[in-house]
Amino acid sequence: MMFDYETLRLIWWALLGALLIGFAITGGFDLGVAILLPFLGKNDTERRVIINSIGATWEGNQVWFVTAGGALFAAWPMAYSVAFSGFYFALLLTLFALFMRPIGFDYRSKLPSQRWRSNWDRALFVGGFVPALIFGVAFGNLLQGVPFYFAEDMRIFYTGTFWALLNPFALLAGLISVSMLIMHGAVYLQLRTVDDINQRCKSMVSVFAILTLVLFAIAGVWVANIDGYQITSEVLPNAPSNPLTKLVAKGLGLWLANYANYPMLWAIPSLAFIAGTTTIVLSKVERPGLAFISSSLTLAAVILTAGVSMFPFLMPSSSVINSSLTVWDASSSMTTLKIMFWVTVVFLPIVIFYTSWVFRVLRGKITLEHIHNNDHSAY
Repeated sequence: MMFDYETLRLIWWALLGALLIGFAITGGFDLGVAILLPFLGKNDTERRVIINSIGATWEGNQVWFVTAGGALFAAWPMAYSVAFSGFYFALLLTLFALFMRPIGFDYRSKLPSQRWRSNWDRALFVGGFVPALIFGVAFGNLLQGVPFYFAEDMRIFYTGTFWALLNPFALLAGLISVSMLIMHGAVYLQLRTVDDINQRCKSMVSVFAILTLVLFAIAGVWVANIDGYQITSEVLPNAPSNPLTKLVAKGLGLWLANYANYPMLWAIPSLAFIAGTTTIVLSKVERPGLAFISSSLTLAAVILTAGVSMFPFLMPSSSVINSSLTVWDASSSMTTLKIMFWVTVVFLPIVIFYTSWVFRVLRGKITLEHIHNNDHSAY
């Protein structure tokens, strides 16, 4: 099967979104569990139950994050360059926070000291909260435009600062990210635990599902009242990548243009509200397996809403709007995209199969008795 350049670009836009959603669903619940750790675990044994619920899977979940970064680098090198230049300190902060996770999991139970273990619990909380917040903040800044531009020789110039990234709308997006991952983590814990921890999870699911939907609705109203971007020159989807060959307009409410042109797209944000409400109901009636599916759909719908709102823009520029990066002018060559496509066709099913197999094997409940009977556990 052969694809033209336009189709390959669309495929890789969709694959990048799928990888981000895959990470949000698989890696998102263990970030949420880490955030909940100091609050749901009332003693050391309960906290060990919580940690053991993700202890065997969190490393494998990072495959989605690494793969998404690799796909961005290989398929959208210009976007990768701008992101790692403009968001450098934010990404560095995320990296240092993620460092807390492996050492926290490995060293928490090496000493019996309560102070030692409590400090590592706080470190695991930081390792969950900071990445969840920054991932959302990044999306919030993309919707507002990133302060960069290309010179005529294609050198990248970033004109913003780290503190400018922490603007009100971006922080709102960050809170949406945190709240929906806490909801997702609470659903997963309800699926894997029993008794007191299980009951506490139910209340957390309700609180953070409602918070996610309220914040998502506020963000939707906000997006309708900020400047969006639109290509005003002819679109050449099969042309070589060069972001300086197009004209871009910026105006109020333009992020809603795709919904006006294709009304069926309203099904995506609607799905977020339907799935989020369903998650609350299923959690309350003790159907955590189905609640986990609906929670996953909520995450997917929220991310897809941002993606389809911005399409075809990958990274709008607030400094020089014609430097904005889009699906049609920021990709790798056709040959690169084609080779990567076939590599993905072979290896992505393997990742999906392995992930599914791991969760099937480890689908049982983690109990207090399990912890007492395995007191040598590293967690």
